[in-house]
Amino acid sequence: MRTGGIDIGSRYIKYVLLKDSKVVSFYKKETGHKPLAICQDLVDSTKPERLIATGYGRYLLEVHGSVKTITEIKAVARGAKEIFPACRTVIDIGGQDTKVISLNKDGTVSSFEMNDRCAAGTGKFLEIMAKALGYNLESLGEQCNHGNEKIKINSMCTVFAESEVISLIANGVKREVIANALHNSIVNKVTSLIMRVGKKEDVVFAGGCARNHCIRDIFEKRLQSKIFVHENPDMLGALGAALYAKEM
Repeated sequence: MRTGGIDIGSRYIKYVLLKDSKVVSFYKKETGHKPLAICQDLVDSTKPERLIATGYGRYLLEVHGSVKTITEIKAVARGAKEIFPACRTVIDIGGQDTKVISLNKDGTVSSFEMNDRCAAGTGKFLEIMAKALGYNLESLGEQCNHGNEKIKINSMCTVFAESEVISLIANGVKREVIANALHNSIVNKVTSLIMRVGKKEDVVFAGGCARNHCIRDIFEKRLQSKIFVHENPDMLGALGAALYAKEM
């Protein structure tokens, strides 16, 4: 049986095709201004027997394609548990929101916390900060200065933080030091969500921001735990949706 899971995010659409529980295809495309057309092209080219949608834009397919949907919480939790069977905590930093999910031993969601009303600490926040520093988003995590020079970013509001970064640059602070401070600010914000749900081992980092080595390293030091990251960390939501499709 071929089942599909599609995760329609604010920045990217991720699509996983399974054949008998094995991933046979993974696609990642920019969401752009015609997400429904992109989703339909992916589905039409792979022809899954069953399909479930998740993510920020999942209702597009529910309304226009009569496709069943599940929440991002359930999808990413299922995907993380499939790849990392000992997973009990999921950190998911996407383009638009941040989620921390606590799992029971059987993989069901016991509690979660979300930051979905502000771009602070999300991929969009990092994208804007990278531009202000003159870096591209993909390389931002490699620019952190882990030396003794420390500063603090006082605001996590994207607009105010960008102004603060520009001011720091004008005052001669090294970009690498500012980058490190920004990453620490993100980890501080997400750690507060982790403390609310309670950290349990193993901890899995999902979402596009999990590709950022600096955030991963800071999390491991702050939580004093190994952080598990899949080679395609932004695939886990789509994978979870595809697994739910198989189990329907």
